[in-house]
Amino acid sequence: MADEQVEEGAAVAERDGVPLTEVPVLLFVRGLFLLLVMVGVVVGAHVYVGERLLSGLNGEGRALGWAALWTAFGSIFLGFLGGRLLPRGAARVFQWVGFVWMGAFGLLLVSLAVTDVGLWVASQVTVVSDRWREARALGVLTVVGPALAWGFLVARRPKVKRLEVPIAGLHPSLDGFKLVQLSDVHIGETLDQRFARAVVAQVNALSPDAVVITGDLVDGSVAKLRGEVEPFARLESKHGVFYVTGNHEYYHGAAAWEAEGKRLGFTVLHNEHRVLGEGEARLVVGGVTDVEGARFSEDHAPRVDLAFAQAPVGAPRILLSHQPRFAKRAAGHQVALMLSGHTHGGQIFPFMFFVRLQQPVISGFRVLAGVPTYTSNGTGYWGPPFRLGPRGEITEVVLRVGAGSVTRE
Repeated sequence: MADEQVEEGAAVAERDGVPLTEVPVLLFVRGLFLLLVMVGVVVGAHVYVGERLLSGLNGEGRALGWAALWTAFGSIFLGFLGGRLLPRGAARVFQWVGFVWMGAFGLLLVSLAVTDVGLWVASQVTVVSDRWREARALGVLTVVGPALAWGFLVARRPKVKRLEVPIAGLHPSLDGFKLVQLSDVHIGETLDQRFARAVVAQVNALSPDAVVITGDLVDGSVAKLRGEVEPFARLESKHGVFYVTGNHEYYHGAAAWEAEGKRLGFTVLHNEHRVLGEGEARLVVGGVTDVEGARFSEDHAPRVDLAFAQAPVGAPRILLSHQPRFAKRAAGHQVALMLSGHTHGGQIFPFMFFVRLQQPVISGFRVLAGVPTYTSNGTGYWGPPFRLGPRGEITEVVLRVGAGSVTRE
């Protein structure tokens, strides 16, 4: 939807006589304004957290606490900037510190807000002493610390999730056809080739008929991450590995990553398809670029009509699209199943509920705009190296003949 609004805004500007050369300037000003608003909100949130956590301290202890808090605040921005401006080794130090604090800060903010509500409710029925308010900081830290430790451990251990999907028109000889989906691996910031090797081993152990990667494989440029993604060249399947871009590829050079995908042996589906099988026992796997692609180049705008142009009539169509909201555009194109990701399942409770502000689904199987759609929780993670609630996954999608119900394991 945001992409459509940008395109519509540019068209209106042209009709109203505003030179197209001014449109990027307007977008830059809007982006700068939104950035300043975001920084202001984050600063205010840090003040709130500091006041709550440090209320029981005085003098030098309080001063040191505030100094540590503002240093942690700065690390968030150093993490983002370091990834683009520094060599990979130095950048990872800033990224680790910044992203660990980002995750810790989010949990602290939510936990303190919940305790504030609890204390307010209690104050309506009884007297709440200052001792309770001062003890709140210790209680919050006691909960948040173990939660982060657990979230860190599970974030690097994606589980295999098995899904059986009935496909109308699927030839009996293709019953049991196995697609293994990876999505949102995010190699780059705090995940490296060790994680990639472990994921490849898990996928190959499933003996897939085809592997599909539904975007956000990386967070960084080809120049920095070529060695880190090299293990994916060892993915094994009967029909190969199919890859479409996600929004994060566009932040680091999507055309370069498409070329790198081909070097790794992937079949890159840039608004195109491939036919698997032969005769009547055929399956069409199509893929579109991410919806963010339109911001960068007209050639990278997602086009489902091009993706299935001249596809054989009657063969079931599987569509790879990074964001589940693309289902609305895929409606009417005879898509039997769309595989997506992007949402991470929310990654850290309770932030998954904010996903619904942009996407029609958080995770799992849903029929969206008439298109059967599966949205993966993602294999890796982005930013904070934690998962609390939604577990990372490698999705084993087994196609079945018929029109029955979806089964999960």
